[in-house]
Amino acid sequence: MASSSSFTNIIPQMKHDVFLSYSGKDTRNNFTSHLYAALCRKKIETFIDNQLKRGGEISPSLLDAIEGSKISVIIFSKQYASSRWCLDELVKILKCKNKYGQIVIPVFYHIDPSDIRNQTGIFGDSFSKLERQFQGRLEKLQRWRLALREAANISGFDSQVIR
Repeated sequence: MASSSSFTNIIPQMKHDVFLSYSGKDTRNNFTSHLYAALCRKKIETFIDNQLKRGGEISPSLLDAIEGSKISVIIFSKQYASSRWCLDELVKILKCKNKYGQIVIPVFYHIDPSDIRNQTGIFGDSFSKLERQFQGRLEKLQRWRLALREAANISGFDSQVIR
């Protein structure tokens, strides 16, 4: 009789169909709100963090929401890289992609994917400001850089190409 193998990566219980990762500064009241409304109209259970308090470390409830989602949609915008919350979400999303096979869909909202990949242009300027705040935390900065590069290499939707 063959022995059963044990699962090392137990898939978390799914609570949401979609998790939206975005910068509220520049997409909350336009693209993100329209996307969220469209998903809700289609009865797609969507997590949006607009009611969470911002500030310190990313909250455990947010990490659970990411882990408990089938799909993560990352809305990259000009200000995305100025938020440590967004970048910490991104790192967690990519861990879930690699560990559980979560589907990740990047949306490049008025930003070139190569600017995200290389932290250049307006996107790079936003990242540089955050980088100055985290000068002594090189490991964290490196994780963010690698996550940005990995996510920018995923096939997604570019608002400059698609309407």
